Amino acid sequence: MIVADKKPIEEIIEQIKDKERILILGCNECVTVCEAGGKKEVGILASTLRMFFLNQGREKKIGEKTLERQCDHEYLDELREIVDDYDAIVSIACGVGVQFTAEQYHTMPVYPGVNTCFMGVTERRGLWTERCQGCGQCVLAFTGGICPVSRCAKRLFNGPCGGSTRGSCEINKEIDCAWQLIIDRLKALGRMEDYETLIPIKDWSTDRAGGPRKVVREDVQE
Repeated sequence: MIVADKKPIEEIIEQIKDKERILILGCNECVTVCEAGGKKEVGILASTLRMFFLNQGREKKIGEKTLERQCDHEYLDELREIVDDYDAIVSIACGVGVQFTAEQYHTMPVYPGVNTCFMGVTERRGLWTERCQGCGQCVLAFTGGICPVSRCAKRLFNGPCGGSTRGSCEINKEIDCAWQLIIDRLKALGRMEDYETLIPIKDWSTDRAGGPRKVVREDVQE
């Protein structure tokens, strides 16, 4: 899932301080799971903003709405009947949702209410960790299902590096060395011959560094 974190309330207030009618727009997908942008968070943010502006002697209209997804035309269309009632939208979806909402309603200011962090997993409530950077050329088949792109600080494809110490990354002893995890996993699978096989040079043109990407599926019909 895409993991996001709440922006400081001061930053959001600065974005909307000159607006009088603001819609707080949540998303019922990834940001709900990581407790950053779902219906509950919409309510909390809306209440916080109302209280702040009332304490400033300024009463603003602050609406609340949570869509099933903000990355889908079908659900964004639900805003058409109410969008003209507002001067701005604060989207607490991921950056994809913020951009897609802005594209759909191009005359409406859309501000982000969260910082999009990475694609990751829920290890436990309150702890989400990165697992994928969407590099476009998956190598998990060679590394026992552990990603060296997202989990190795140096993105090494044939590791570990000389800085790895007792299974920890040299940048922080609290971070597991990705290549130690890969070695342990390959041992458990009885596949150490894969470790001895050099992974070829990666085609980084499929990564985000190669520019914006699209996936087109000819077998999917509109």
